[in-house]
Parts: sequence; structure tokens; C-alpha cells
Amino acid sequence: MNADREPMNTAALTTAEALNLGCYCRTLNPEKLQRQLEKDASLAGMTQDIARTRPHLFSSTVVFLAQPVVAQMRQAVQALERVMAQPAYQAQALARAPAIARHAFGPQGMFMGYDFHLGAQGPRLIEVNTNAGGAMLNAALARAQQSCCEAMNWAFQPDPALSGLEQAFFDMFASEWRSQRGDAPMGLMIIVDDDPAAQYLAPEFELCRQMLTHRGLDARIVAPEALAWRDGQLQVDGSVVGMVYNRLTDFYLAEPGHSALRSAYEAGAVVMSPHPRAHALHAEKRNLVALSDAALLASWGVSEADRAVLAAVVPPTVQVTAERSDELWAQRRQWFFKPESGYGGKAVYRGDKLTRRVWQDITAGGFVAQAMVPPGERLIEVDGVRTDLKFDLRAYAYAGQVQLLAARMYTGQTTNFRTPGGGFAPVVVVP
Repeated sequence: MNADREPMNTAALTTAEALNLGCYCRTLNPEKLQRQLEKDASLAGMTQDIARTRPHLFSSTVVFLAQPVVAQMRQAVQALERVMAQPAYQAQALARAPAIARHAFGPQGMFMGYDFHLGAQGPRLIEVNTNAGGAMLNAALARAQQSCCEAMNWAFQPDPALSGLEQAFFDMFASEWRSQRGDAPMGLMIIVDDDPAAQYLAPEFELCRQMLTHRGLDARIVAPEALAWRDGQLQVDGSVVGMVYNRLTDFYLAEPGHSALRSAYEAGAVVMSPHPRAHALHAEKRNLVALSDAALLASWGVSEADRAVLAAVVPPTVQVTAERSDELWAQRRQWFFKPESGYGGKAVYRGDKLTRRVWQDITAGGFVAQAMVPPGERLIEVDGVRTDLKFDLRAYAYAGQVQLLAARMYTGQTTNFRTPGGGFAPVVVVP
């Protein structure tokens, strides 16, 4: 807590909710963050560049979660992975996906992101992302926190899991490689995105490149136009690419500028992660319709235990059709409308904010309606003024195991990085 104001009644802050609404102190140590981000000489200046170009990337405080909430999120991720492995589930998901999604070369998909809102009844799954950004940035951010006062020292003890995260991320790359190439040596590793230097999370690409290079790999950040498909090989500047960390939001590699990458993937000439199959099985919003349909899940042979877990965390979701148009319009305040293949909150609409013109676009096809689940709330201090922000939660996971929890704080309809005081925030678990 700041020394120049009246001390807060920390004795009353015994639950995660009370802490989120009562402990508004700064916990981010900028010097520690700089040391975490710039551990390698090649990354010098990253912190200053982030402050200049991305001033709302990091919040200055944390989000508190109760231990049972964290346990429920972990349980949900495991149950979702088991359901998504069911043959009947995969058959329906792949039947509506492009042919490229039916390739199964072995990799499961790195940096899976399970996004939750935290309501009165616990965590609710909002969506799944197959190229969830921010894991490495959030790992650095979590290691850069410090206690705001003696009463909060318990929350900021060293966490051994954080110190081992970078190795866990590298092991994930290695596991994806082995699933397709066995014991063959890992070749050139590329991190691919459109105009990578201009991406908002470009600093993470540099952190990833440095992590891979530090462990002996040739790792480069590459734009897709620099790639060539030649003689059965994917090449960049004459070097043969072995593995692709795919950050493109062209999830099925359909754009003409991604043809070299598409050809290499379809031929099995590169190990790609995440890949089109992972997106079709995990991130298509239409999957949420099935995941919230208990009767359908039962008919597929999903266990009673997993159905119970999903019933508790997956909000009811329905396909928007012309036949349901009048019903959904009448109930619109209860729903959130999302494009089936959208990402990053694009073209997402709260039902209570809809106009008739937008409704015509929605009912034209390609949308699902998800039961409204308000985000969590966090009180922080911005320039001396106490401010209420919203937050959502992201579980970064691999093979059904949660590696890291983080929050994103914001104002507005959906998450963004334009809110003073908002941005990524570490999660502190309240015993």
C-alpha cells in the first residue's frame, strides 16, 4: 500500500472477491520486469519499447482467484480435452472444416488458451484459442511482482513453477517435434506471422526466439512472404525449415500469401503447431454448441463425470438461424453473439447493444449465441483515482495440462489493450 494514504483494513480482505474489490495497490516492480524481459543482451531495450508503443500491455497489479476456482478451471481443461478426443466429437467438428484440417501428423497444438469469465457461480468458458498469445510475456510479468504491504506478503512468495516455465515451454516444442519426427534432430525453427514486427505481441516473438536460441536451436522470426516451397522443402533464405510456430490468424492457410506454408504443411514437410486440425477441433465457436448439449454428449459416450464438469463451465450456446431469429431477438439481452470462426473479439456483440441493422448481418448466417456471462470485476487505482475494471481469465495449456494462469483487465465490451491501468495481469491464488 502507498504510505501517503490511510491504511486499508486488510483484516477484512480474506477472500479473492474481497481482495479484487479492496486491494488496489501496485504490485508490479518495473525494474524486476525489465530484468525478466531483457535477460539476454539481444533483448535490451524491449521494456522501453513496450512502454512507448504498448503502454497498456501490462497492468500494475494482480487478480486474485480462490483455490476452488483454479481447481475447477484445471478440471474443465482436462475434461474438454477428453471430450475433444472422442471420435464422434471429432467427426462432427472435422466434417464442417476444410480438408486441410483433416491431416493428423501428430502434434497436439501449443499454447492452447482457454478463456473464462468469473461469475457468481464460478468460472465459465467463453472460448478456446489455438494460438493464444501472451504466455511468455505473462510468465515474465508474474515473476516481476512484489508485495504491496506486510499484510500481503503471503501472496508474493517465490513460486518454483514460475522459474521452470521457460523450460516447460521448450519441452512443449520438443514434444510437438517428437510426435511427428521422432528422434530426428530439430532443424531450423521459425515463428511465423503476418508482418511480425507490427503485431501487438511482437515482443513475445523475440522472447520465444531467444528461448529457443538459448537452447541451441536456429530460431528466426519470419513473415510468410519470405518462405518458399521448393523441391519438397519449405525454405527461407535458402535454409530448410524444420518446424513452424504458427501465429497466423488465417487458421486454415487459405490466403494466397500463405501458399508456401500450406503446401509444406499438407505434404508433411514441416512440423507445424498450432495447426488447422487443432483449430477445427478446439477453437471453432460452433463446437461450443455441442459442448453445451448434455444429451448430445451422452449419445457420444462422454462420461457422466465429464458431462457434469462441462455443464458447470460451458454456457448454453446455440446456432443462430433464420428459424430462431424472432426468438433470439426477443431474448437478445440474455445472449452474446459471436462469429463462428472469429477471434480476438472481432464482430462480437452484446445482445443488449444490438441494432436492427447489425441483427440482419448476424441472422444472415455464421454466428452463434452464447448465454451472457458477465466478466469479473477488479478495483484498481489509476493516476490516484480508484477505477473499476473488468477481467477475464486465460488458462494456457498443453495436452490438457494448465501451464499458466493469467488475467486480462479492460473496460468496454470485449478484452482490449487500450485501457489505462488494464492489460495482462498475473493471477494470485488465495488459499
